[in-house]
Amino acid sequence: MFQKALKILEARVGIETNEKALLPQFPLKTEVQSLLTDFNDVQEIPYSSDLDGYVSVKEEQTPEASVEFSAENLKLRGPFIEFTKEDHDKRFSLWGNQGLLFRYLLFLLETRHQIFSIHGCALFKEEHNRLYVVVGSAGSGKTVYLLSGLEKGLKLFSVELVHFRIYKGSLEWLQGALIDSVRIGTLRHHFPRFKPDIRLLETKDQWQEKIALDLSAHKSKKEAILNPEIMMIFPRIEVGWPGFQRTSIEEKRKTVNFIFDNISQKIAETVILYDKILLTGFDNPKNAQTRFNTVNELTQHNTFITAASVISSPHECWGNLLEKTT
Repeated sequence: MFQKALKILEARVGIETNEKALLPQFPLKTEVQSLLTDFNDVQEIPYSSDLDGYVSVKEEQTPEASVEFSAENLKLRGPFIEFTKEDHDKRFSLWGNQGLLFRYLLFLLETRHQIFSIHGCALFKEEHNRLYVVVGSAGSGKTVYLLSGLEKGLKLFSVELVHFRIYKGSLEWLQGALIDSVRIGTLRHHFPRFKPDIRLLETKDQWQEKIALDLSAHKSKKEAILNPEIMMIFPRIEVGWPGFQRTSIEEKRKTVNFIFDNISQKIAETVILYDKILLTGFDNPKNAQTRFNTVNELTQHNTFITAASVISSPHECWGNLLEKTT
């Protein structure tokens, strides 16, 4: 068997396979499907018998692949070399940024280390000690907030997943990925300063094709922030929308439901790997209840200033959100 192990934040995973070609290759490349667009630092570590979880991939010429899951072990069998050659979307693969290992890591971060991951981006305003968490799935407007926030002088804390944990009453936020997958059209028409040569890049569909954009030059100096003020934004960006409309979410239960649904999605949903393999979610009632309790605690923490839904045009998305009095 061939073996490797990696560490992301505090989660440690061992990988073994009977085909060396199926192992993830380090260092990871800066590309759209890379785990580096999910997490800030993916470290290769020694393989050992005391890791948080293990993924075993057995290459077999079977008609269909199989997946077996327990809390500490993921076991897969099937013709994965063939699947890899035929794959048209490497994001939904064994090691892709929307694939099997990505979702298993989120499960391990929660269950082994009580680290929870919001699907969104985060920017830090150092002088106010305030962290802006922009919550939303693909197409909601996170990238617009992210890049326009950097233009306004905010520091980057995460582009895709915002990690936090609560320990002895303190709320700690952990730095996420600094490489973002951005649509070519978004850069070309709205934010060319972040990649000046983007206009020279040939593309068939600038609004569908993406590139991996390294934004680490704009990162916060702090990789962990303890008890900053929190403003949570649920965005909706509409080209041509007249102005900026902000609506505070006064009912805590609505905020809790929004955040809980967001955090649960990547762990609980069923996805299709290689257009062939159904990977059911890693969730269960006990873990979901713990997550729900944690989200309640998050929204009731004394650093949680406000949550608001915002609809705006791309260039007016921040409105009055950066004012200290908000």
